[in-house]
Amino acid sequence: MEMAISFHNSSFKSPFINSSSNPKPKFLFPTQLSGLISSPLSSFNSKRTCLKFGSRTFTKPVKCSVSQAAQPAIEKRSQLKRRSDIRNIAIVAHVDHGKTTLVDAMLKQSKVFRDNQFVQERVMDSNDLERERGITILSKNTSITYKGTKINIIDTPGHSDFGGEVERILNMVEGVLLVVDSVEGPMPQTRFVLKKALEFGHAVVVVVNKIDRPSARPDFVINSTFELFIELNASDEQCDFQAIYASGIKGKAGLSADNLAEDLGPLFESIIRCIPGPHIDKDGALQMLATNIEYDEHKGRIAIGRLHAGVLRKGMEVKVCTSEDSCRYARISELYVYEKFSKTPVKRVEAGDICAVCGIEDIQIGETIADKAFGKPLPAIKVEEPTVKMAFSINTSPFVGREGKYVTSRNLRDRLYHELERNLAMKVEDCETADTFIVSGRGTLHITILIENMRREGYEFMVGPPKVINKKVADKLLEPYEIATVEVPEEHMGAVVELLGRRRGQMIDMQGVGAEGTTLLKYKIPTRGLLGLQNAILTASRGTAILNTIFDSYGPWAGDIVTRDQGSLVAFEDGSSTSYAIASSQERGQMFIGPGIEVYKGQIVGIHQRPGDLSLNVCKKKAATNVRSNKEQTVVLDIPLDYSLDDCIEYIQEDELVEVTPSSIRMCKNPKFAAAKKSR
Repeated sequence: MEMAISFHNSSFKSPFINSSSNPKPKFLFPTQLSGLISSPLSSFNSKRTCLKFGSRTFTKPVKCSVSQAAQPAIEKRSQLKRRSDIRNIAIVAHVDHGKTTLVDAMLKQSKVFRDNQFVQERVMDSNDLERERGITILSKNTSITYKGTKINIIDTPGHSDFGGEVERILNMVEGVLLVVDSVEGPMPQTRFVLKKALEFGHAVVVVVNKIDRPSARPDFVINSTFELFIELNASDEQCDFQAIYASGIKGKAGLSADNLAEDLGPLFESIIRCIPGPHIDKDGALQMLATNIEYDEHKGRIAIGRLHAGVLRKGMEVKVCTSEDSCRYARISELYVYEKFSKTPVKRVEAGDICAVCGIEDIQIGETIADKAFGKPLPAIKVEEPTVKMAFSINTSPFVGREGKYVTSRNLRDRLYHELERNLAMKVEDCETADTFIVSGRGTLHITILIENMRREGYEFMVGPPKVINKKVADKLLEPYEIATVEVPEEHMGAVVELLGRRRGQMIDMQGVGAEGTTLLKYKIPTRGLLGLQNAILTASRGTAILNTIFDSYGPWAGDIVTRDQGSLVAFEDGSSTSYAIASSQERGQMFIGPGIEVYKGQIVGIHQRPGDLSLNVCKKKAATNVRSNKEQTVVLDIPLDYSLDDCIEYIQEDELVEVTPSSIRMCKNPKFAAAKKSR
């Protein structure tokens, strides 16, 4: 299919620009483009050079997203060279578009594993939390070798809350594989990662994944992706992107949607051909930017990054700099490169390769490992500011210390500040009281993952409800807005539209999605309106809607937003819950607990069916007097609601807290608010 174009003649008039005084991008379908653009400029000219892979023949596109004509001038000006034996790429996409599955297929086909070796699915998702949630949280490195060329691959998170990981990783690569679902097309995170890649000037190869889905619409996806390139002000060379059609789960790829190879050969060929080798200064002074940090119990802190200039050797003395004036000295104890699926020790690394460095105990992300005598620091890594904050405090419930190992404010403070060393997009501040800390992140999920990791490490603490971070500009209050896309079946669309409208959302776009009878709604909505929205949308759509969000910009304060209409059912005494008490309590609302559960005064035990809180006794026992005359009644109890950590954080309001321990997650009323009410 003819899609990608390139403009190299200044007299050529672009068919995408109107002749009016206020030009706007005008999109033309590939069939319209074919008559406007001469055949040598097309990346999909079927009469061009062919390449052989296995027993199949594939068309080799003439041009890619890096202009070959422009390279000599750049190299002459900067006196840099390109390494032809290495490619550094990041795989970026929206969540659930199949990045990690595609990496699985690439690893298997490049013989990283033995033929008889058991390999679990999504092998790059090595973290327990990633496997449980089915999402990538941390970016990870691996490498494969294809026809004598080493390809360093970095698998990145797809969720917008972990955008800081993606921004950081783009410093290490020269190109990206932009994976797009063959039905959904470009989604919010697709826009975010593509914008960042284009700002870095990276080459882009677009992979239309899941092409074997019954409702796949590859033409629409390519057209939408091309429009997105134009919207993001991509250069002519970047708009001339290579498109590959693939099925990650089957391990197949091809240059057209209806002619896939038996393997990923066309994808590997496109990476070698379309993504340039690293631009290096081989004979210059040593420079390496620490882009990621790992920790090993025996080796300590391990800095990961790409070597920009010079040669790094094991045992070498280096200078570690944050700026020109702030430098210290260290020695490299161990040096590793990524070979296949593991780190391999080496004695030297040349510029252009990605490596892991041991021996610098206090290395931080963003610092430069430089030549001891002549080294200069590289520009520091910048990531976007956080938009949501939550209060972390020590556990003050009567059950404190029963389940957790670390319960003091010192333990909590040390752990939170330790997180900043590897999580650039997060911020921690001390509060007025010594037992409370404010943690700011890119979204609720960003902070929730930290909470989940801490409870698994044995920490016991309490967290308050998420709050947005507002700004004041010229005496005007601004709040963060996000773009929310909701994929919902048509029969539930009315309820979802009403819900988003109540939360101050403004509809931007509405369109049908494939032949599956679903509608894609696109809204601009205050971040405040998204707090607690996930459960509300699932309830309104009977569990069928899919919500995705990404930060857009700061805008005017939207006014008051009501995120919860119902109050809480609160226990008013300590004890163990009984069937007799719960049977009468469940008439007041939905319960979080069953019989035989230890509760304490102030603990939230259910959702009230009306606005306002209601205190009740869930530990009440049936009177033992006159037993014979009262026939025993059969008690029928409803199944209690099973709220996860994310659900609890979405549910609580200003005067409520979530108690987090290694074994339990409970909600309770904040005693400080109760004390403040009494003092009034």
